[in-house]
Amino acid sequence: MTIARRPPEQVMRLSRLGSLHACRLSFMRQLTRRMAAENWQFARTEFDIDATGKGHAVYTATGPERSYSLVAFAHDLPDEKRSDRVIADAWDATFALFDGVPTKADITRLAKNVPRQEAGRISETELSLSRANRSVRLWEHVVDALADGRQPDASEIAQVGYLMRTTAVYGSGKFGAADREMIADRPEMQAPFQAEMLSVYLTRWFVRDLVEHIAHARGGAGAARLDPHIARRLGIGNSTGLGMAPFIINHPVLFNNWIMAREEAIARVRAVEHATSNEISQFHEIFRRANASVDDWRSEHPWQIEKLTALRADIARLRGYFATHEFTGTYPWDRLASWAEKHIAEDAQEWLLSLMLEPYARLVDDLGGCMADPLGPTTIDGAMPVGQVRALLKGSFEWALDLDWDAPENCARLWYVSEEKLEPRLGARFDEPLEPYEQPLAPARDAAAAYRELARFGADTPIAEFLEARPEFRHVIRRAQIAGFAPYAEIRDNTIGADVMPIDMLRAKLSFFGATHFDPRSDRWVRICMYAGAPYPDELTPGSADFWNYPEVAA
Repeated sequence: MTIARRPPEQVMRLSRLGSLHACRLSFMRQLTRRMAAENWQFARTEFDIDATGKGHAVYTATGPERSYSLVAFAHDLPDEKRSDRVIADAWDATFALFDGVPTKADITRLAKNVPRQEAGRISETELSLSRANRSVRLWEHVVDALADGRQPDASEIAQVGYLMRTTAVYGSGKFGAADREMIADRPEMQAPFQAEMLSVYLTRWFVRDLVEHIAHARGGAGAARLDPHIARRLGIGNSTGLGMAPFIINHPVLFNNWIMAREEAIARVRAVEHATSNEISQFHEIFRRANASVDDWRSEHPWQIEKLTALRADIARLRGYFATHEFTGTYPWDRLASWAEKHIAEDAQEWLLSLMLEPYARLVDDLGGCMADPLGPTTIDGAMPVGQVRALLKGSFEWALDLDWDAPENCARLWYVSEEKLEPRLGARFDEPLEPYEQPLAPARDAAAAYRELARFGADTPIAEFLEARPEFRHVIRRAQIAGFAPYAEIRDNTIGADVMPIDMLRAKLSFFGATHFDPRSDRWVRICMYAGAPYPDELTPGSADFWNYPEVAA
C-alpha cells in the first residue's frame, strides 16, 4: 500500500507549523551522524584564557577532506552590559567558524573584528559569526560548585539546561562571511545550516572548558571537573527574535524541501505493512524517553504553559492507546497516525509523528540529502498563460481569494525592516506610519490582488504581457510558479492578520534545526536549547551520534 503525503492545506497552517518538533531529519542530528560515521577528528589547539575569563581559544574539527575551526573570544563582561537584545554591543563570548585552520595572523585579524560583531567585518574564510551570553544564575552555581570540589545540583541543571545561550549565529554572506554557494557542493555542507550547526556544536565544547577553567582558577587544585553525565545534559541556549520569522516566507523552495522531506518520511513509515519486534521495541523506548523530556520542559509563558498541559494530557491518551492496541497487525503506524488525527491535538500529533520516524533510519535518513535548495533564485516563465497562473494561485491561496483584505482585522499588521538593525519587524498598520516601508511578506493578500487583476486578461495571454502592465506583481507570479513544483512552499494562513503569531514561524524553522524545549517570552521571541544530551567530540561514536536528543531514563 502506498500512503500519500499529507496535503499542504493540512500541513501548512501556522498553528501546525508552530507545533513541529525535532526529528531524525533535524540538521543537528544529520551533522552528528555524519561526523561519527566519517570518524571526524577534533582538537583544542589553543586555549589562552586568563583567570578572569578573558582570552581566546581555537577548536578544530577535521573531516575526510577538510578542517573547520571555531575561533572563540571570551570576555569579562559586567552584568549591566549583558543583554540578549539584538542592539547589544557586548557579549560574554564571541565566535567565528573559520574555513580551515587559522594562522596567528588570522587570529589577530579576527580578534579585531569578531568581538565587535556587526560593527566589525569578517571575510570569505569565515563561515559564521556568532555571540553568546552566560545564563548568570546557572553559570555562577556551576562555577561555585566545581570550585568547591563538588558537582552542581541536578535540579538547577534541569531547570535551565544551558550555561550560555547564543543571541545570533550569522552565516551565508552576512557581514562579509562566505556565501552559501562557496560551500554548498561540499558533501558535509550540503544539508542546510551545517556550518552554523557545527559552530554551535564546537561552542558547547568551549563553554564546558571555560566553566571548568574559571572554576579551577577560583578553587585551585581542589576544583572538580564536570561529571560527564551532567555535562551532556547541558546544551547551548538560543534567544531568537522576530528577525528569523520571515525566513520561511522569503525562501519558499527551501522551506518546501524541508517540509516535503518530513512529509515523505512520515508517508514512508505509515506505509510499513508489518513492524518488526525490534522496531516496535525501539519506538516504545524512544516514546518513554521523549515523554521524560516533555516532563522536564519548563516555560513561564501562559501560552506555552497551556500547550504543555495539553501535550502532557495527550501523551497520557497515547499511553492508553498503546495499552489497548497491538502493533503486530498490518500498517500499525498508519493506524496510529489516523487515530491521533481524531483524538489528540496538533502539538501531540506532530510530536508523535516525529517519534514514529525514529526506528526507520533505512527509510528516512536518505531524505536529508533532499532538504537543500540546489536551484537558487528562480526566474519567471514569461510564456506561461495567464489562465495557468490563475490556477496556480487558486491552488495555493483559494482560502484567501474571497477574504476582505480591507477589513482591519485582516490587514492589522505589516512587516518592515528596522533602519537601526536592518532586521524585519512587525508593526501595527493603523497605529504607526509604516506603510511606505512595508515588505512583501503578505503572500496571501498579494495573491488575492493578483488573481483579481489577472481576470482582466485573456486566459491565453502570456504572463509577461500582464507583468509589463503590472510589474508590482512580479513577486506574486514568481511565487505562483514556484508553487507549481513546490507544493509546500506557501503558508496557508494570513501573515498580516490581527491574530498572527510570529512565534509559529520561529518554531517551525527551529524545529528543523533540532531545537528543543521552546520557551516563548512573547509572541515574537523564544528561547530554545540546542545539543542538550549530545555527546561531546571525545565521546562521539556511531553508537552515540543518534537519539541523544531523548534523555536516558531508567527502565
